[in-house]
Amino acid sequence: MALLGMYILVTLACAYVRTSVKTWTLATAIVLIASIVLTDSSFWAGFFILLLFALPALFLNIKSIRQQYFTQHFLTFFRKALPQLSETERVALEAGTVHWDAELFSGKPNFKRLHNMKKPELSTEEKAFLDGPVQTLCEMIDEHEYNHVKGDMPKKVWEFIANEKFFAMIIPKEYGGLGFSALAHSYVLQKVASRSAVAGATIAVPNSLGPAELLLHYGTDEQRNHYLPRLAAGKEIPCFGLTAPSAGSDATSIPDKGVVCKKKIDGKEVLGISLTFDKRYITLSPVATVVGLAFQMTDPDKILGDREHLGITLALVPSDTPGMDIGRRHLPLDVLFMNGPVRGKDVFVAMNAIIGGEKMIGHGWRMLSEVLAVGRAISLPSSSTGGAKMVAYATGAYARIRKQFNLPIGRFEGIEEALCRIAGKTYSCAAVSSMTAAAVDRGERPSVPSAIAKMHTTDMARDIIADAMDIHGGKGIIMGPNNYLGRAWMGAPIWITVEGANILTRSLIIFGQGAIRCHPYVLKEMEAANLADEEESLKTFDHLLFKHMGYTFQNAVRSFFMGLGSWRLEPGPGDKFTKQFYSRITRYSAAFGFAADVAMLTLGGSLKKRESTSARLGDVLSHLYMASAVLKRYRDQGEQSADQPLVAWALHHHFYEIEQALKILSYNFPNKAVGFMLRRTIFPLGTHELPPGDRLGHKVASLMLSPNETRDRLCDGIDKQVSENNLVAKMNQVLAKVIDTEPLERRILKAEKSGEIDAIEPTEQLNQALERDIINKSEFNTLTKVRAQVAEVIAVDDFPHDAFDRTQAYTTREEAKIA
Repeated sequence: MALLGMYILVTLACAYVRTSVKTWTLATAIVLIASIVLTDSSFWAGFFILLLFALPALFLNIKSIRQQYFTQHFLTFFRKALPQLSETERVALEAGTVHWDAELFSGKPNFKRLHNMKKPELSTEEKAFLDGPVQTLCEMIDEHEYNHVKGDMPKKVWEFIANEKFFAMIIPKEYGGLGFSALAHSYVLQKVASRSAVAGATIAVPNSLGPAELLLHYGTDEQRNHYLPRLAAGKEIPCFGLTAPSAGSDATSIPDKGVVCKKKIDGKEVLGISLTFDKRYITLSPVATVVGLAFQMTDPDKILGDREHLGITLALVPSDTPGMDIGRRHLPLDVLFMNGPVRGKDVFVAMNAIIGGEKMIGHGWRMLSEVLAVGRAISLPSSSTGGAKMVAYATGAYARIRKQFNLPIGRFEGIEEALCRIAGKTYSCAAVSSMTAAAVDRGERPSVPSAIAKMHTTDMARDIIADAMDIHGGKGIIMGPNNYLGRAWMGAPIWITVEGANILTRSLIIFGQGAIRCHPYVLKEMEAANLADEEESLKTFDHLLFKHMGYTFQNAVRSFFMGLGSWRLEPGPGDKFTKQFYSRITRYSAAFGFAADVAMLTLGGSLKKRESTSARLGDVLSHLYMASAVLKRYRDQGEQSADQPLVAWALHHHFYEIEQALKILSYNFPNKAVGFMLRRTIFPLGTHELPPGDRLGHKVASLMLSPNETRDRLCDGIDKQVSENNLVAKMNQVLAKVIDTEPLERRILKAEKSGEIDAIEPTEQLNQALERDIINKSEFNTLTKVRAQVAEVIAVDDFPHDAFDRTQAYTTREEAKIA
């Protein structure tokens, strides 16, 4: 038994430290032989243990044996179990690149790779743009006027946006654009979105999934030279039509058709396409001058060749082309950015309208997949982060200014709970947005991280605004010029819905792509299994398979022992504060790698249909990525000790969510026995992660209630300049005065309790305090002024009785109906 125990111990130790098979073989042989020689073990016991060791050692080390007796049979099984990837799925997988997301699949992330990512920094020119044109635009914004009065931004704002090249941030300077980094693009959207969802959406679309991005990557020289300077100068306003009534998230089922045909124009026969389409939810379409379209291209007369169905194709169509029906508007939850349908019947365009020319016919899905990865990484995460920071900045101030029972409401524990959720999730939003934008600047196409960023920043922004609305109470629900939250509350579902609803992203995309794209072996095994040369296929597959088996076994062993507590011994960078969090990422990376392999091995191709299982594995990957981003942001900001409560809250939240996802995965695993094994391996002592505690929450909430450097860093990049319509900036100016006068308020309260002041009405109380020398004249004037400013902060709007009569907006009822 001692020899068997020694054999198992060495095997587990080698697996835990992730040695190679050869190292395991040598180490085990030395230990076993030494144990037999140095102990009184019987001959038969030694022989049995050596035989038990020799059989797997020979099998693992001699390739010809394992290939003949195992690998070729498993390869046959693997090919049958391999999920059949459609062409669109294959294109989507190939569209992205991997970086840190692949490390999280490894089971033992290399944190040097995380730290070696260059700290995101803006150029001098980009900073000047933020401090100049962006700040000016923020001061021009009147969100209430846009949404409630005019239903649009004034002409002067549209002209300013166009003239200052807000639509041209991603267009290179040689075409007249700004040529900004993805980080600058992100920061501009954060700042503008902190003031206006309407202006933010207006700016985001031309710099995201739109004609400019597609032209830069795929356009012909002629197309670039024609359109990019006009887009940069604001002479063209672009939009892109992808979503159809019967094909929303399933973009590959686009019903819109483009038929190759010939048409006589000015006496000349022109080869082109006759387009019939029906698009909806298209941002900027009501004012667009050029429309990007995705459609299924067909060639029934086989003018271009012998194929009839040519596949998804993209084209640019001027909005004044005959047959175009454009200009009507949707009403997206009363957040009145320009959004509407685009329709057309028998719209003829020449072949040069195809983005990239005829060589790109049928490649539209690949083009969209590559561009979507970049668009998801910037536009929605940045806009959500800007909104989250604004809400955090506003709610912290309001919770200190607003009083109930003579105490700032932010001091009540119930409010503290909501405040720390707002702060912690805002920190995570900022961290994820910054890290994903930096990946784009490194030349990556982060398909999996961009899906994580899009889904979780929009979800967290919705949670943040929900908590803020609870804290503000009636202040948040009464719409009007004094309401700075209502539109954010109404608009939260919009950002969750666009560019793929979050249910789809969570259930199908994050782990669905990540399992194949980021796993160290799966995609390579699939490629090896499909090699035409059978001998080369077997050889390559065998090499990958046994590396994969070792990886799975190592992750199982590491998961088990780290579940017993050995994760605390894992080496990690940083000081005492950060090391524990790096070690936890390592612990859950191993657990995730093992769980992912178990799911793929036992469920095979059916995992595509097991959306709940895929979603929970995606949750683990997502929270590992977000925890990494939080640590990266903390490091990039100089590891400020004052920020530690905020960082700790965010990380404890992510680790709790990881553990919950793994636990629920194991209890709901389709095969109950496998689920039990998974649970006992990953959590041998049960689950122990807790959500952030009350003490930590109190520290975080306190940071939100007064001006300090941590709060400034949390809410960096938003518009904090006091201007006519920037109510949040004005409120934070009042916050400082409220804090300064709190000793005076406490003096008056004490006098009231002692009976020195017997008035009930606040103004009369103040007069009595002055008369009875409780405060002096200067203090009286200061308190009078500050109380008046507080009254303005907590005020809500009211309107004339007939203010909401909109009957004049339509001449007939039919005009209000959707065509």
